[in-house]
Amino acid sequence: MASQRFLPEGNSRPVTSRQSQPHARLAELARRHLTQPFRKPPANHSRQAFEAFAKLWKPNQPCHLDAGCGTGESTAAIAKRYPDRLVVGVDQSEVRLAKTPRGKADNLVYVRADLVDFWLLAAQAGVKFERQYLLYPNPWPKPEHVGRRWPGHPILPSLLACGLAIELRTNWLVYAQEWALVYQLATGLKASVEPWHPQTPASAHERKYLHSGHELWRSVPENLFEHIPAFDNAHELSLGIDDKVGLRGSLKS
Repeated sequence: MASQRFLPEGNSRPVTSRQSQPHARLAELARRHLTQPFRKPPANHSRQAFEAFAKLWKPNQPCHLDAGCGTGESTAAIAKRYPDRLVVGVDQSEVRLAKTPRGKADNLVYVRADLVDFWLLAAQAGVKFERQYLLYPNPWPKPEHVGRRWPGHPILPSLLACGLAIELRTNWLVYAQEWALVYQLATGLKASVEPWHPQTPASAHERKYLHSGHELWRSVPENLFEHIPAFDNAHELSLGIDDKVGLRGSLKS
């Protein structure tokens, strides 16, 4: 089925940056984070929110994480796509979460928490998400802000410890390239970087970028399983992850 074409009728500007390729210090930064624990203590409200989630989560229950879910449109789409999975959307904004779709599915829960705190607490608790979605994270396009992007952030080890089946979408090619570079550095597994042409926008951000004529990019692991279908595709394949695959460095022997 051909992808739907969207006319450039939006008003969102493309990402502009002095960077045209992955940051020269990114690999060094990622290696440091992979061998040094992140010591920021979680905020009390994030800890309470995680504890509420932990009461719902069962270790043997497949769970998907929509990280930085915003108004929850993408989270609702994931929950509809995978009705037999618990789907959690995490965002720190009370205003955005107040706009989540009505008629919440039974397998869907929204959590108001700092995402960094949530990943840290989830990793400490041994939570493994069957799939994690990083849909249009803040690009932080200034070169000096490389450490604020997920590939260069100190939370990287905890993020990866929560599950390696990760789908990244972005409207900045450099971000996708940086994520793929660090993903392989940390796990030894390759991640693709490919143009993304969704049939149906998954979120307000994706819709806005499409309507503004932006190029969209998607990165997924290549070797964990044959293909990770997007959650708006027609067919689902088994997510058979090898438990022996771990992170490089001191995180897992």
